[in-house]
Amino acid sequence: MKRLMLLSAGLLLVACSKKEPPPEPVRPVLSIEVKSLNQEDLGRFAGSIQARYESNIGFRVPGRIASRNVDVGAEVEKGALLATLDPTDQQNQLRSAEGDLARIQAQFINAQANARRQQALFDRGVGAQAQLDIAQTDLKTTQASLDQAKAAVDQSKDQLNYVQLRTDHKAIVTAWNAEAGQVVTAGQQVVTLAQPDIKEAVIDLPDTLVDQLPADVIFQVAAQLDPSITSTAIIREIEPQAQSATRTRRARLTLTDTPPGFRLGTAISVTLSSAIKPRLELPVSALQEVDGKTRIWVIDPQNQTVSPRDVNLISRTDATVVLADGVKSGERVVSAGVNSLKPGQKVKIDEESPR
Repeated sequence: MKRLMLLSAGLLLVACSKKEPPPEPVRPVLSIEVKSLNQEDLGRFAGSIQARYESNIGFRVPGRIASRNVDVGAEVEKGALLATLDPTDQQNQLRSAEGDLARIQAQFINAQANARRQQALFDRGVGAQAQLDIAQTDLKTTQASLDQAKAAVDQSKDQLNYVQLRTDHKAIVTAWNAEAGQVVTAGQQVVTLAQPDIKEAVIDLPDTLVDQLPADVIFQVAAQLDPSITSTAIIREIEPQAQSATRTRRARLTLTDTPPGFRLGTAISVTLSSAIKPRLELPVSALQEVDGKTRIWVIDPQNQTVSPRDVNLISRTDATVVLADGVKSGERVVSAGVNSLKPGQKVKIDEESPR
């Protein structure tokens, strides 16, 4: 009996010495939310905001520039004075034309008086028809000379006005090609004016890319200094010939919106993208290959556990993979640490930066 009691006590001690197995440790993993991609990036290029309409203007008469009244970047209203020429030559021409006009006006007065006198003599029967015809012809000739002299005066006044270079529309001065004291010819390009109302994005694209652009290509435009200032754009025109030195072709893009931050000359970054069939893209580190199959680990957000799921690939690069199926947009998958997971394992989720 005593021996039986000792045996029972020993069994009780053994039973009490058994402990519950420790809980499996929670494994920290990196994760990422699956998102459906509808756009394919074709590249990013630098450019600038420019005016769609620019005009290169100059003086309508030759001369030496006497003054330059505005600087590059100045906003000018319609009729603003940009520059002037030395008016000495035009003033002398005007005085000469006015002198000719005065002389011919005196001749016209004499011709009128002579024609009236010859007409009166002829009416009284004491004047000859030939003398009357000569007087009337002289009057008509002098009248023509008078009209010509008046036109010459008007032209000289216009020439004098042309020594002032003025704008014919609201604009921004973007370039000067002449300085005060420089002698310019009529029509020579002196200043470049840009109309600020209509702006566009201008970039240089590789010649090889231009030929491959899809019809539905979309341009995302953002200011380089403030990427929050954005707009979309479409192609307005592309130069037909590539530049020989750079093998690029200049593209001008019509902006959908023109934020105030898109001032003329603003440096921009332009990203090209094209609409594609929706697809799911994940980093390569999210894949695990087991027994010839490719799978990913999907996270249950309620229980904070993981489970494997087989997937099929469409394409693969060194950094990313495109999936055909096996996961839905909005689900969260493990993006690093997949080789040490077990089905149903508890995990601690650390999110990757948004893709």
